[in-house]
Amino acid sequence: MVGPATGRIVVTSRIVVLGGGFGGMYAARALKRRLGRAAEIELVNAENYFVFQPLLPEVGAGSITPAHAVSPLRFLLRDVFVRKATVDSVDFDRRLVTVFQGVQRRPTEIGYDHLVIALGQAADLSKMPGLEEHALTMRTLEDARRLRAHVIGQLEHAQITRLPEVKRGALTFCVVGGGFSGIETAGEMKDLIDRSLKFYPDIAPSEVRMIVVEFADRILGEMSPGLADYATRTLRERGIEVKLGTGVASATGTQLVTTTGEVIDTRTIVATIGNAPSPVVRRMGLPSERGRISVDRTLAVKGRSDVWALGDCALIALKDAPQGPRDYAPPTAQFAVREAEQLAENIASTLTGGTPQPFDYRSKGALASLGARKGVAQVFGLELKGFPAWLLWRFYYLAFLPGLTTRIFVLLNWFMDGISPRSVVQLHTRSVPPTRYVRYRAGDVIYEAGNRSDGFYTVVTGAVEMTRTDPQTGLPQVRTIGPGGHFGERLILGATRRQTSVRAAEDTKVLVMDREEFLKLADSFQAFRDYFAPYMARHGMEWPPLGETEGQAAPTPVPVEKG
Repeated sequence: MVGPATGRIVVTSRIVVLGGGFGGMYAARALKRRLGRAAEIELVNAENYFVFQPLLPEVGAGSITPAHAVSPLRFLLRDVFVRKATVDSVDFDRRLVTVFQGVQRRPTEIGYDHLVIALGQAADLSKMPGLEEHALTMRTLEDARRLRAHVIGQLEHAQITRLPEVKRGALTFCVVGGGFSGIETAGEMKDLIDRSLKFYPDIAPSEVRMIVVEFADRILGEMSPGLADYATRTLRERGIEVKLGTGVASATGTQLVTTTGEVIDTRTIVATIGNAPSPVVRRMGLPSERGRISVDRTLAVKGRSDVWALGDCALIALKDAPQGPRDYAPPTAQFAVREAEQLAENIASTLTGGTPQPFDYRSKGALASLGARKGVAQVFGLELKGFPAWLLWRFYYLAFLPGLTTRIFVLLNWFMDGISPRSVVQLHTRSVPPTRYVRYRAGDVIYEAGNRSDGFYTVVTGAVEMTRTDPQTGLPQVRTIGPGGHFGERLILGATRRQTSVRAAEDTKVLVMDREEFLKLADSFQAFRDYFAPYMARHGMEWPPLGETEGQAAPTPVPVEKG
């Protein structure tokens, strides 16, 4: 907008976008393109890159290197402020988003005039015993990297073992879910294994077993029955078993038990099912339906004119009186990009006093790769099978990739993969152990009041000083904790922020246990429960603790930075 006296552009609105996936990234870009300098656009994401999800199966199979399936958000959104942080909560009345950022995980408040929620969904495999503990997933870049390393590890193990039952389990690979992600993952995994066997002379192709488990009566339910049947036949011709009408009853580290009673010896289970709202979205308390945020057809959250949602986390009707699942926008990249464009137009209309328009889009089609240069495609009413469909799949996603540099690198990856052997290098990424020793020098700050609750601490040697503010007097209270003492357990059981500050009183060594590890002990170790039950009771807390999926204690107000 133009100022009346100076003719300069005046910023009139601040828009914060939560999430950097297809919905969030494209929404931020469309908003900036539509509003220009008439609005400040900020995007908050846990990572500083955008992941092109359709390429994750190829990353997991090694045909694309991980770095080429992602693009820097700062490169894609050059005129948008990008904040690498984790969303904690939203105060809708005060129009404030609280995030944890930086090494110290300090809480920072970000004000907004309009809020866009595009946080996607999380995986919930808890309904099937053992699946959550033993299955690999395919949602993030790290998931794809881990899958490739795991598959190569199984081939290495099968090459040297002399135990038939161990070899059989190592060479049996199960994919749970017959949707796009499951079918493409299975096809790419089979490519990786088939092209790698020449490096493993003691493994015969007939010893490899690849299985797709689908609860419905056919795979690729979004496509026509004819294409689904063709895909099933093609997979089976490639040696991939497709078990329809079959679910998962339970899983262990060495077996998968199906709902038909079959026991499959396997050390590889990849789950592409189990969509659920992310914990932070649940904590927002927004109206929801079918596990997703309820929005009207303009993409505004029901009951709120300044909060919008799109992508996987939103339930978006495609007609005024939806009857079934097909009357809602599917959680696909194609729809997320179109939703982002409509959302930008609607926010712009709202800012200028106009009328937001309903989201109205019909799918242009669907494509799926089956591996081995075969695929299925349903585009503008036409159906393609085999190599032409696979070629269209590649050209479509190559054109869809954001950024010319990324397209060039992916194209080079595909070219080199076509003329050279598939690499069997097994790379592992080092992650921080969930239970670990940490040393502090005297005077070092361990954490401050308001920091994100990151673990349970036990003092091994040395001493620490814990300071809290007395809620009655407002004066600081200091307590010294020596060897054998512990701290950090109170908030790790409920709210997400620290209420005390802790520093090392002398050179100190502590054992740090992540929240998940602490809760596992609390759930399974009787002596642990017996010790903490009276301790928690003295401090007025419930035991056993409420998990994030069941409830969350409201965080005590603490000083926060202003974003």
